[in-house]
Amino acid sequence: MTYAPATKDQLLAIRVNAGIETLAAHERFAAAEPDMVEAIVEGVGQFAAGEFAPLNRVGDLVGARLENGVVRLPEGFEQAYAAYVEQGWNAIASPQAFGGQGLPFTLACNVLENLGTANMAFNLLPMLSVGAIEALEHHGSEGQQQTYLPRLVSGEWSGTMNLTEPQAGSDVGALRTTATPIDGGEHAGKYLIKGQKIYITWGEHELAGNIIHLVLARLPDAPEGSRGISLFIVPKYLVNADGSTGPRNDLRCVSLEHKLGIMASPTCVMSYGDNDECIGELVGAPNRGLAAMFTMMNNARINVGNQGVQIAERATQQAAAYANERIQSARAGSPDRNPVAIVEHPDVRRMLLRMKALTQASRALLYYTAGQVDRGTLGDAAARARAEVLTPLIKAWGTDIGIEVASLGIQIHGGMGYVEETGAAQHWRDARIAPIYEGTNGIQAADLVTRKLGLGDGEAVTSLIADVVREVGDDAPQIAALARDCADIAEWMRAAASIEDRLAGSVPFCTMLAVAVAGWQLTQQARAVAGGDDAGLAASKPVIARFFAERIVPEAAGLKASALAGAGGLYALDTAAMLA
Repeated sequence: MTYAPATKDQLLAIRVNAGIETLAAHERFAAAEPDMVEAIVEGVGQFAAGEFAPLNRVGDLVGARLENGVVRLPEGFEQAYAAYVEQGWNAIASPQAFGGQGLPFTLACNVLENLGTANMAFNLLPMLSVGAIEALEHHGSEGQQQTYLPRLVSGEWSGTMNLTEPQAGSDVGALRTTATPIDGGEHAGKYLIKGQKIYITWGEHELAGNIIHLVLARLPDAPEGSRGISLFIVPKYLVNADGSTGPRNDLRCVSLEHKLGIMASPTCVMSYGDNDECIGELVGAPNRGLAAMFTMMNNARINVGNQGVQIAERATQQAAAYANERIQSARAGSPDRNPVAIVEHPDVRRMLLRMKALTQASRALLYYTAGQVDRGTLGDAAARARAEVLTPLIKAWGTDIGIEVASLGIQIHGGMGYVEETGAAQHWRDARIAPIYEGTNGIQAADLVTRKLGLGDGEAVTSLIADVVREVGDDAPQIAALARDCADIAEWMRAAASIEDRLAGSVPFCTMLAVAVAGWQLTQQARAVAGGDDAGLAASKPVIARFFAERIVPEAAGLKASALAGAGGLYALDTAAMLA
C-alpha cells in the first residue's frame, strides 16, 4: 500500500500538545520557528514515504540474513540509509558541538514517527543510535565525546545497547559479562570485555562504517547485583588516535533470532572476547553503568511508545483504504439494495473510528510527553517530573494501542487480513515486540505505582490529575470523571495499599491514567481547530475526540475495580494449584 505521512495531525500535535511555540521562545530552541518546524515535518514525511516505506514489505518477506558472519539486508536498505545520513535526519536534536542541530526532542520524535510508520524494523537502527548519543553526551569523557559523537550524530556510525544475557533479562543485575583492566601495552587503561549478550537490535550490519556497542559488564571484585554494573564502549572496529577506524575488535554476531516480526531488523546474539582480545572503554564511574544506561533508556521508552503510534497510523491507513475498496452487501436500513463499500457498514465504521481515535490520542500523548521532556531540558523541574510520570504511560499504553489498532486492521480486512499477501498481518507481527522491550509494560506500570507515584511526595501525579480535571471542563465530563477515579486509586495506593496490592493494580491504573491524559490532550486539539482555517481538521477532530470520550474513556473507567482489588485474589491458589 501507499503510505501517506500524517503531516497535518503531527503538526497539530506538535503545536498544541508539545507547545512548540513556547519552546521556541527560549534561546536554546529559538531555531524551532514555525517555518523550520513545518519544513522538518513535511521533509521527513516525504523522505520516509519515498525511501523507507517501499522497503517495508521486502524487509518483512526477505528479512536480515547472517551469511559467513556478515549480516545482509535486502536490496535498497544500504542506499536508503546513506540517503538518511546525507540529508542529516539523524542530527535533528543532537548537540550542536558535535554536528547536531540542537532542536527540541519533540522534533526528533517526529523524525522517528515518520520513519517508523514507513518502516518500523528499519527505524530501529537510528532509534538505537539516538540513545547511544544521549548516553555519551551525559556520561562520556571529553575524549570519548570527541572520538565517537560526531560520527554517531551524523549517522556515519551507529550505536547499540547491550544489556540482556540468557540468565539476565529484567533482572539486569544477574549479568555475567566481565571487564578486566588492561595494565600495559597500547590499550593500557582500557578493559578486556568477555561475555555473551542476546536480543541486540542491529548488533551487526554493513550499513554504517562502525558500530559503537554500549555494553554493561562487571569489573573484578564489583559488588553483587545492579550496584556492581559498569558501562563500556566496545566498537566493532577499534578507533585510532586520529579518529580513523582500525582493526576489527574481538566481537562477533553468533546468530540472528528467528522472530515473529520486524524481520529486517537483525536481532543478534553477540559474543565478546572469544579470543580474549575484545577492547572496551569505561564510560563514567565504575559500578555506575546502570545509571548511565538509564539515561539512554528513559527517552528510548518514549521512542518505543512512539512505535505504537507508528504502527497504529500505518494499520489505520491500510484498513481505511481496504474498507473503501471492498464492496460487500447493501447497507442495512437503506432502500438501495445494491452492495456498498464496507466502510458504509456500522461495525466497520465503528472499528475505523476506534482506530483513528486511539491513534490520534496516543499521538497527542506522545507529543505532550515530548514537550515536557523539552521543558525539563530548559530547566523546568516540574515539567521534568511530569515527563517522568508520562514516560511509562506512553510506553505502555502507546504500545498496547499499536497492537489493538493493528489487530482491528486485520479484522477489517476479514480473511484477507489473515493471509500474508495483503500485508495487514505484518503490522500486528511488527507491533507485538513493543510492549516487551525497553522494560515490559508490566514493568512500566510497576514503575508508575512505585517510584513515580511518590515523586515529589506524590505531587507529580496529583498535579497531573488536577490539570486534567480542571482543563477538560464541561467539554468531556467522562474524562474528568476518569481522572477523579485515578486520583482515588492513587490516594489508596499511597495511603493504604501494600506493595503487592499496588503492583496487582498497576496495569489497570496505568491504562486509566494514560487514557485520561490522552483524552485531555485530544480535547485540547479539538478546541484548537474549532473555527480554524483547516476545514477538514475542524470537522473531524471534534468527532474523533467525542468518540474517544464516549466510547473509550468509559472502558478505562471500568478498570477501577481491578485497580483497587488488591493482590489477595492473585494468590488465592497456591503455586502448585496455579501450575496444575
